[in-house]
Amino acid sequence: MAAPQNPSGPRAAGDIRQVELIGGVAAGDQQALADLYDATSRAVYGLLLRILADAGTAEEVLLDVYTQAWRQAASYSAVRGSPMAWLTTIARSRAIDRLRRGRQERERCEPLDRAAQAAAPGASAEDDVTARERGAVVRAALAALPPEQRDVIELAYFGGLSHTEIAAERGLPLGTVKTRTRLGLTRLRETLKTAYEGMR
Repeated sequence: MAAPQNPSGPRAAGDIRQVELIGGVAAGDQQALADLYDATSRAVYGLLLRILADAGTAEEVLLDVYTQAWRQAASYSAVRGSPMAWLTTIARSRAIDRLRRGRQERERCEPLDRAAQAAAPGASAEDDVTARERGAVVRAALAALPPEQRDVIELAYFGGLSHTEIAAERGLPLGTVKTRTRLGLTRLRETLKTAYEGMR
């Protein structure tokens, strides 16, 4: 039975082609992914650029979008929406994740500076240079920790995650997270104590 004709025929035909391409992607066809990219990437990139307001970052996230599409193509259902709706949903999610990560990176420096200032009671606004030096000391001490200890401390104190949330995020036993945090804080405290004594 022939499909009914309607004014949106060309667009519907485009959707049908994109659905076919997603089916090919789900089957592991790299050419189908390339064709899907060629057909849709301009619109997806435009959306990313509006959200991220940075061309370089938008290009990076664009690649993430189609990498995710490659992995999740088998889960696509035309019943739930058009191929473009599916791709733009992925794009918005990836863009928001990137914005959130960028904000967390910026916020990480602020607690470090505040921690350095708190370690110097009585410091006034005129001691700005000293405060910056202490902030640099704290950041250097944190960077000197073993990566696994630094990771859990950053997630806990600068990312605001609980030990349980860190364990889930990193796929680690809860006891391992607590041990790494304790060891990291002990080492950080010792390093900062020595550094601050040297600055007096």
